[in-house]
Amino acid sequence: ARYSPGTRELLRAMMEESKLTGFQRRYLLDCVKRGDALPLQCYPTSSKEPAPPAPAFSPAVSQPSRLSSKPHLRPAKVCQAGDAYVREKFRPQATRDLEKEKQRLQNILATGKDKDVVKPKVKQTPVQTKKEEIPEPDRFEELLSEVQERKEFLAEMEALGQSKKYRSIILTEISQKMREMEIIDKTRSEEMREIMTKDFPGGNKS
Repeated sequence: ARYSPGTRELLRAMMEESKLTGFQRRYLLDCVKRGDALPLQCYPTSSKEPAPPAPAFSPAVSQPSRLSSKPHLRPAKVCQAGDAYVREKFRPQATRDLEKEKQRLQNILATGKDKDVVKPKVKQTPVQTKKEEIPEPDRFEELLSEVQERKEFLAEMEALGQSKKYRSIILTEISQKMREMEIIDKTRSEEMREIMTKDFPGGNKS
């Protein structure tokens, strides 16, 4: 993807304000010309990134001792001596009412229907009302908010004299989000680019 002329002008202005070295400027301008994404880190004298640090030694995790899979059964005498071994008393079940059964059979023979059969009640399920549809967040507004947060962070770092550490990374993130905004809505992104150019007066320089 290629950068639009407005985006190139804005990036050029931001790089002039960021006090980058000559190598860093040439490297970033080459990325812009090729249409590549800007790097998150730009080293002052070399394009090579430092080798990643070796992973720290992690001690082996001690495995818990295995539990025996065989259950331990207690002797019957021990169970009988305690309260855990109590026989349930026999309770006779209620007998059927013979007279009632006779009457029921007579009704079935006479009418062909069983009056004692109770039809199950059908539960009425309440009709669920449709939930209010929550509108999806506007991605353009989210990107605009993220760009504003990074501008405020960079301003705070400049006030503390620490902007040199973060400026290159912040400018890269802002440019990436502005490219995404341009894809979503070109008209709104042009308005946003004009506002950003005013914040960086170096954008009017040739």
